[in-house]
Amino acid sequence: MSAETTESAITFSDLALSEPLQAALKKVGYERPSPIQLQAIPHLLEGKDLLGVAQTGTGKTAAFALPLLSRLDLGKKNPQILVLAPTRELAIQVAEAFKVYARELKGFHVLPIYGGQEYGPQLRQLDRGAHVVVGTPGRVMDHIRRGSLTLDDLQALVLDEADEMLRMGFIDDVEWILQHTPDSRQTALFSATMPVPIRDITHKYLKDPIEVTIKQKTTTASTISQRYWQLGNHEKLDVLTRILECEDFDGVIIFVRTKNATLEVAEKLQARGFAAEALNGDIAQNQREKTITQLKKGVIDILIATDVAARGLDVERISHVINYDIPYDTESYVHRIGRTGRAGREGQAILFVTPREKRMLIAIERATKQKIEPYQFPSLEALNQRKIEQLFDKLNTERNKNLSEFITILEQYQQQYDIPAIEIAAAFASIAQGGKPFLVKEMPKTKPTETGKNREYSVTQRESRHREKGSDRFTRDNTPMVRYRLAVGEQHGVQKGDIVGAIANEGGIESRQMGKITILKDHSFIDLPEGMPKDVFKDLQKTKVRGCPLEIAVATTSKRDQPSSKRELPLKSFNKKDGHKKTHRKNDSPGKSSFTQNPDKPKAKRKPRPD
Repeated sequence: MSAETTESAITFSDLALSEPLQAALKKVGYERPSPIQLQAIPHLLEGKDLLGVAQTGTGKTAAFALPLLSRLDLGKKNPQILVLAPTRELAIQVAEAFKVYARELKGFHVLPIYGGQEYGPQLRQLDRGAHVVVGTPGRVMDHIRRGSLTLDDLQALVLDEADEMLRMGFIDDVEWILQHTPDSRQTALFSATMPVPIRDITHKYLKDPIEVTIKQKTTTASTISQRYWQLGNHEKLDVLTRILECEDFDGVIIFVRTKNATLEVAEKLQARGFAAEALNGDIAQNQREKTITQLKKGVIDILIATDVAARGLDVERISHVINYDIPYDTESYVHRIGRTGRAGREGQAILFVTPREKRMLIAIERATKQKIEPYQFPSLEALNQRKIEQLFDKLNTERNKNLSEFITILEQYQQQYDIPAIEIAAAFASIAQGGKPFLVKEMPKTKPTETGKNREYSVTQRESRHREKGSDRFTRDNTPMVRYRLAVGEQHGVQKGDIVGAIANEGGIESRQMGKITILKDHSFIDLPEGMPKDVFKDLQKTKVRGCPLEIAVATTSKRDQPSSKRELPLKSFNKKDGHKKTHRKNDSPGKSSFTQNPDKPKAKRKPRPD
């Protein structure tokens, strides 16, 4: 019997989990552990430190929650398990999972703590006692400093999605928390990737960890169908409307780059009759939670979100992910479309691509090892026939309700004005449509796009043009970068983590999309992806770091940035005895000196000084 066959036959009842947990798993219908659960649970039950490398959606939460709950002492009041998560949504999700697994543990308490929520409720619950605390690094640090979070009885600490905490600029906070926990603790670190800083943490804080790696053949689920549509920015809303009319969807997440765009797109979809809401970092936490609950229950069908706001979001009914704005890098794309097609379900991913973004489309295809096909709209006749059938379905549903009140009113209207019933019905249909045409007159037209070798060649040309201009800053996937100047520096007490956090939170640009950061005395420089939208730029101009405005601006090229062979000597290097003649030229090209020497004119002899 092969190892794979043996593993596939193992159930949760074969693992040494406590009886209350076994009972809870049976009630929720869990039978067989996933690969990460099968390999991690036995080691964590033995109290060993563990390093787990696995993609999102592979069952990591149960892999650490089940064994740690099995070793819990319900008689103690102070937290025994601390889980650090990069986002509020993930912290809430992990805390809810703990509740499900511990449903048979009487007196069990788990508390999620995160920024954006008032301190009062968290302080009261911590005072009453919590066996498990799940929190974001910043809020956990605040409670430790206040003394409201006592870690004297801590048995285990879990770093969930450690690479995301690194990319979001939390790694220093994580190390600070680790240094304020007992040395006797058990530590488990889970991450989708293993960059050098995360590997360094494992060497520094984990004791002889067991490493468990779950490999995947591709970075995206095979159950997700991926398609793209090429268009101009001004066409996005109309094309989005047509796609929503054409697709049979349950729940949809539409990804945009900025917080302003979430509100703008949500308002325009609402005006067109769709049940849509925005989700971004500026929305109050209680409203965020309410919106997600409405999405889960089907009160709303469409969520317009930024990458940061949707991190950790797991809603079963998400059938479609639409990339309204293309992501800055391939990893963001994989995370986005991972919101659908989960647990073996089928999902649809649709990507909007403007002409200048075709190179990113190729990069995504390479990273996912999957060909993304062009979106195919149905014929105009088929779409209109579908809209008619949907209208008929709605009418049939309404006819089954009690309509006596309206019947009485409309009979009175018909007798008073002698209007045929069909005209009255048509008038009501027009009111419901908001005065807009019901049938579609024109479908989006297919744009010519380069494929295969031609498309590859156009990318090479574009990259070469950037290099000819002197741009030598590129991301890992060859995305050209632009250098920006920030009006904050060392004298303002600014550190790199402050800049990363501010740009990530206010501009919706994640830290992995950021390039080199250089902090000087009174200003700083940062490399960001080319093509920053105007609204993102405006938001960042208003952003403050340590109370000081960023005042972000495109950095002007200085002579220090040029290759040494083309540098000219600074002004102070020229003096009169060198015989250089200063000439003023109105149209000097950038990088060329305004100082010239006439080679044909002999040097003037120095006159002796009078005594």
